[in-house]
Amino acid sequence: MTQPPEAPRIYHIVHVDKLNAISQSGLMSDAAIRRASPIGTMIGMNSIKNRRLTLPVSCHQGTYVGDYVPFYFCSRSIMLYVIYCANHAELEYRGGQGPIVHLEADLHETIRWADADLRRWAFTPANAGAYYTPFHASVAELDRLNWPAIEERDFRSADVKEAKQSEFLVHDRFPWQLVRRIGVRDNAIAARAHQATQHAAHRPPIEIQPNWYY
Repeated sequence: MTQPPEAPRIYHIVHVDKLNAISQSGLMSDAAIRRASPIGTMIGMNSIKNRRLTLPVSCHQGTYVGDYVPFYFCSRSIMLYVIYCANHAELEYRGGQGPIVHLEADLHETIRWADADLRRWAFTPANAGAYYTPFHASVAELDRLNWPAIEERDFRSADVKEAKQSEFLVHDRFPWQLVRRIGVRDNAIAARAHQATQHAAHRPPIEIQPNWYY
């Protein structure tokens, strides 16, 4: 067990061409997206998304991982590395990491909002899409996460690789108003992000963050 940071952040990665829709209606779970008409480029693996739709979230009976909007506890995630390499057989998206943006939120602010909204949330100490991964839904259990490993940049160690895939899950939808910062790789994507969010009521700062990328 390790002590969580004082102000932990959570991160969701999306293709920049989804920003306009997200800035209007927020983030949706994969289950909700399938019920609607998907807008923008999908960057995940369909095989994993399909499996997550059938994996129960043990702390919230009757719900599945795919019913939740997923976040990582770090930028520069292992999923982003897979996108960067663009050679995984099950990854249909081959556009690289350049157009991918990070949406950053404050963990404790998110939990306060979710509790007030009676919205279910949970977190996992490893990939939520793995059959063996436990689920937790208590702030007191945040020390079950391996925080030093989550912050590591070198994930060749199996323990670090597992910890860096820890997830925070928010049921069904996540409001755009809770996005506190947008991290991008370069000026070109920053310009696209500014254009996509220019008419949104909430406009979080857009920052070039090369250290969030490979």
